[in-house]
Parts: sequence; structure tokens; C-alpha cells
Amino acid sequence: MDWKFFGEVFVTLLVITDPPGMVPIFLALTGALPARDRHKAATHAVALALGVIAVFAVAGQTILDYLHIQLPALQGAGGLLLVLVALELLTGKADDPDQQSTSNIALVPLGTPLLAGPGAIVATMLFVQRADSGGQYLAIGLGILAVMIAVWLVLRYSGFIVKVLRPGGIEVLTRIAGLLLAAIAVQLMADSIGAFVEMFTTAHP
Repeated sequence: MDWKFFGEVFVTLLVITDPPGMVPIFLALTGALPARDRHKAATHAVALALGVIAVFAVAGQTILDYLHIQLPALQGAGGLLLVLVALELLTGKADDPDQQSTSNIALVPLGTPLLAGPGAIVATMLFVQRADSGGQYLAIGLGILAVMIAVWLVLRYSGFIVKVLRPGGIEVLTRIAGLLLAAIAVQLMADSIGAFVEMFTTAHP
């Protein structure tokens, strides 16, 4: 077990997933749900993110090569998904609990592209490419698992914030989260466009 490599994987993925930054978005999407459904959404989102990252760690480059997808395209797709969710939050369409599905919320945007987004996927694939021993591969696996456990703990026990904020505070938080999501989406798409431009200029100097 390469503990130094484990620390590098853990810190990198923890910064990318940003559990504290996920809390307002998570509460904006699930604040109107019963506590049981909110806990279920947190568990499903983390489980999905863990599965997606694990799949890309094992066969990410093969999948992208087979589908002829480049990483900037993955970033752009994530940005478009977040734009749709951000618009729902900003216009209030996500406020009605009757219109919300716990499984849908866990799938998009929590599980992907927020937790298992382009940043986490790319970082994991780069770590796998760098690994050259069984200890380092084990460090990657345990690092991913440790980060997902940390994210789950933060989301699972964020419910007390709902009690403090009450419905009015949740509504304000929803609008703020929508604005933050929109900014994240624009940044993802800008990075995607920048990467494509760089690739084009490199190929055609």
C-alpha cells in the first residue's frame, strides 16, 4: 500500500468533489423532500458517483476511444446538463416536491456530473496511468472509496441545516444554488471550448 499516493489521490479528489460546496446544491434539490428521501438521495448519488468513477478508472480510456469521445466533449456535456438543472432552480420549477423524484435527483445532477464529473473522472484516469504497482492501484481504489464516504457523511448529516433555514431559507438557498450551478456549467463549457481550440491550433499550427 502506497500511503503517499493514497494521500495524493484522496486530497485531489476531495478538492474536486468539494463536499462543503455540494451542501447548498444538495439541500436546494432535496430540502423539500422528507428526511428519509433526502438520506436515500444522498446514498444513491454517492453510490452512482462511486460506480461511475470506478468504471472510468478501470476502462475509461478504452470507453472514450471506442466511442471516439474526447475529454473536452465530456466537459461540455456536463456543462449542458448543469445548465438545465440550474434553470430549474432559478425559475422555481424544482421547488415542487411532487415534481421531484429521489432517484432522478440522485442521478442528475448529484451523482453525475457534480460528484462524478469531468474533473473527478479525468483526475482518476491520470492517477491510473501513473500507477505502476499493485500498491498504487490499491491506493487509488481506497482513495476513491474514502472520498465517497466523506461526501456521503457530509450530505447525510446536512439535514440539520434544513431545520435551521426553514422553507423561506431553503427557497433563498435554492436560487443561490441555481446561480452557482449556472456558473459551474459556464466554466465547464468554457474549459471545453478552450481545450478544443487548443487542440485545433496544435494540430494546425
